[in-house]
Amino acid sequence: MANLPVLGEWPVLRQIAARDASGLDGTAESARTRALRPRTASADRVARSVCPYCAVGCGQLVYVKGERIVDIEGDPDSPVSQGCLCPKGAATFQLVTGTHREQHVLHRRPGGTRWEVLPLEQAMQMVAERVKRTRDETWQERVEEEGAEHQGDLVRRTLGIAHLGGATLDNEENYLLKKLYTALGIVQVENQARI
Repeated sequence: MANLPVLGEWPVLRQIAARDASGLDGTAESARTRALRPRTASADRVARSVCPYCAVGCGQLVYVKGERIVDIEGDPDSPVSQGCLCPKGAATFQLVTGTHREQHVLHRRPGGTRWEVLPLEQAMQMVAERVKRTRDETWQERVEEEGAEHQGDLVRRTLGIAHLGGATLDNEENYLLKKLYTALGIVQVENQARI
């Protein structure tokens, strides 16, 4: 086949010439296939992480090159997932690098029909003002319900604010959030992590 270079590039003819019927011995490769390298090969470093989707906490390897994520894969050393990821976990790379990901704070005013871009500082100030206003308007110093078993008892709470945490919060984050909510008098604190 050396005298017919074009025919020699056909994978089927290479397989026949090499008696490689299964095509598993490299004879079915094209020049393009031989040149392919995994995205992870060019990474500067690998960071260990946890999948952000559910309460399982599957381990992930985040491959970084030039401070940009080039790939995310399952961590085979994870005792939880042993390198396996569900379809959502396997798509985490798209979550952090996708062009469809919103990069700005969006706000739609009450009754509005359009989203407007806000600076982060303004959005944070709006959240803080609303938390304070709601807390002030719904603050309960003592049990006031007539005929209640504990009428007059000191409670110092607000029932106007509640928190439902996500499964991706770690113990330290949950601890700090609970401290914040307790300081604000928020007693309706729950987490959706149920395993």
